[in-house]
Amino acid sequence: MTPIRVGIIGMQVDRSWGAIAHVPALRALPEYEISAVSTTRRESADAAAAHYKIPRAFVGHEALVTSPDVDLVTVTVKVPAHLELVSAAIAAGKHVFCEWPLGNGLAEAEQMAALARSAGVKTAIGLQAHVSPTISYVRDLVKDGRIGDILSSVLIGRSLTWGSRVQAPNAYTADRANGATMLSIPVGHTLDAVCSVLGELQQVTGVLAQGRTETVIEETGETIPMTAHDQIGLVARTENGVVLTTLYYGGTQPGTGLLWEIYGSSGTLRVSGEFGHMQIADLKLEGALGERTSLAPLDVPERYFHTELRQGPPLNVAELYHRFAKDLHEGTNSCPDFDHAVIRHKMLEAIAD
Repeated sequence: MTPIRVGIIGMQVDRSWGAIAHVPALRALPEYEISAVSTTRRESADAAAAHYKIPRAFVGHEALVTSPDVDLVTVTVKVPAHLELVSAAIAAGKHVFCEWPLGNGLAEAEQMAALARSAGVKTAIGLQAHVSPTISYVRDLVKDGRIGDILSSVLIGRSLTWGSRVQAPNAYTADRANGATMLSIPVGHTLDAVCSVLGELQQVTGVLAQGRTETVIEETGETIPMTAHDQIGLVARTENGVVLTTLYYGGTQPGTGLLWEIYGSSGTLRVSGEFGHMQIADLKLEGALGERTSLAPLDVPERYFHTELRQGPPLNVAELYHRFAKDLHEGTNSCPDFDHAVIRHKMLEAIAD
């Protein structure tokens, strides 16, 4: 089968999300080849192409999205630029993989989804926790009734960013207007996975608060204002009648990194990790199934993995690309797409209201 040729917009050697997650994920899948990269500067584009042995380096996105050597455009830059870059790729007739959040708010997401439908191109949204092998196994355990009827669930997460200090590349997340907030990123990613298991949120009451109004850039010591929320709580009922309680808190202080427990009428499941970004955290799964009265480790069966990757940021990204390749070759819809992203943006707006 002819490999799908991918052009990646946005890359810094060994630093950017495109470099540390997308490149190794794509290299783990024979269905793909990375044919091009683009950045805003010649130096960084050439450096990325040379370091990762990518045959074409472009300055700016226009040449990449119109290149005849690119079938799929992957957008891995900051949220405020998504609309321009995704729209250009769709206008060029290319399939698109865009990192989450799709847009800076619901209106932009709806615009891009409509453009993709009109153009008839395939899309994927980077909500990779949705296809995590661990979460996929949990989804099947729940579906198969292994812990009985689901009654309630608790989710706690520490977001790392949105605390008293921030690394310079992430400083833009302190400004709520940029659309890359604790609500949209770690909470959005994680709740997408939770909804895939427990059902969509129907009744929801959210409390968003700011415990901090400023943060310090680690590399420079500069204090900058923070308008993004750093404390988020919600209580919701899913379409399946499950009561979900959630708390996310910003920063790196000691405490629960990630804890998600699902309480059934005849058992319990627990997913945990070092931090609250379910999409990239290495997850530990425990369960009390059947006659067990205490939690015990559960190994995720090998059938849930589709590459040799077993941990780290590339794992779930590769699983998402695996599904997307099937959709591109067979015309299926197994991968979360831009229409799915619109559903998630609507959910976030409901929580924030």
